Amino acid sequence: MKAIAFTQFGDADVMSWQELPDPLLGPDQVLVEVRAAGVNPVDFKIRAGYLQGLLPHHLPLIPGWDVAGVVRAVGIGVQDWKPGDEVLAYARKDHVQFGTCAELVALPDRMIARKPSTVDFVTAAALPLAGLTALQSLKAVGTGPGDVVLVHAAAGGVGHLQVQIARELGAARVLGTASPRNHDFVRSLGAEPVAYGDALVDTVAELIGGDGKVDVVTDNVGGLAFDQSLQLVRDRARMTSIVDGPRALEHGVINTWARPNAEQTQWLVDLVAAGSLRVEVQQTFPLAEAVKAHKLLEGGHVRGKVVLTV
Repeated sequence: MKAIAFTQFGDADVMSWQELPDPLLGPDQVLVEVRAAGVNPVDFKIRAGYLQGLLPHHLPLIPGWDVAGVVRAVGIGVQDWKPGDEVLAYARKDHVQFGTCAELVALPDRMIARKPSTVDFVTAAALPLAGLTALQSLKAVGTGPGDVVLVHAAAGGVGHLQVQIARELGAARVLGTASPRNHDFVRSLGAEPVAYGDALVDTVAELIGGDGKVDVVTDNVGGLAFDQSLQLVRDRARMTSIVDGPRALEHGVINTWARPNAEQTQWLVDLVAAGSLRVEVQQTFPLAEAVKAHKLLEGGHVRGKVVLTV
């Protein structure tokens, strides 16, 4: 098969278009013909070698944890899937090597959700990791009816889904930090846009009134936003961060690391099919141009998601 892979850690240019052996198919796995693969910040962190102390890595390494495609074959122990089924998955495995930026990928059947026919492959591939991160982070802090929620980076891959899912979970108000150029977009998702910067605490307090505190914070930025959020959240046990685990633990904040969950993935993609969840894809690239996709995402100004197509 053809795949994007690298044999040393480094910048985006270490990746190349390579011919590699087809994946082995285990007894509880499905072999998926990849139609699209989402690109996430974790992908370039893996490529740069930043996660070597967290998960075992093996070279040559194919990046990618998001996939949408068509089942080509199933292992001898698989009963619920058959060739031709259209599927999507958050495909994080225990070892980092055989990712989704390839023509084929073998996945445990427990990771896989069924793609509705009305959801295209690009949208489906953009959803799993960001969607599960958004949903699991909101659930971790008990987001529910009546809550006032502050979402940082509300125009980003995770943030734009958190805004909508918070509403789906019953939040009364959602505020979202974003650069001014993205305020109309954030507003269209159902959030009240707020500018980043030194005045954030005062701006949020003025918007919500009362004691100036919010019920839930989801931090997708870190740094100054993390510090400001400590002042804004009523209870630190209802603040979650996906970017600064050590500081989160130090301050009694929940650190969220998304877990593969087929049932939740199915719930999310069914919301998309029903028109209740919008997945924003800023740009797509052919799989062979993964280097360009990584460089765009690393620039830090992407609205929604970047997706590779096969």
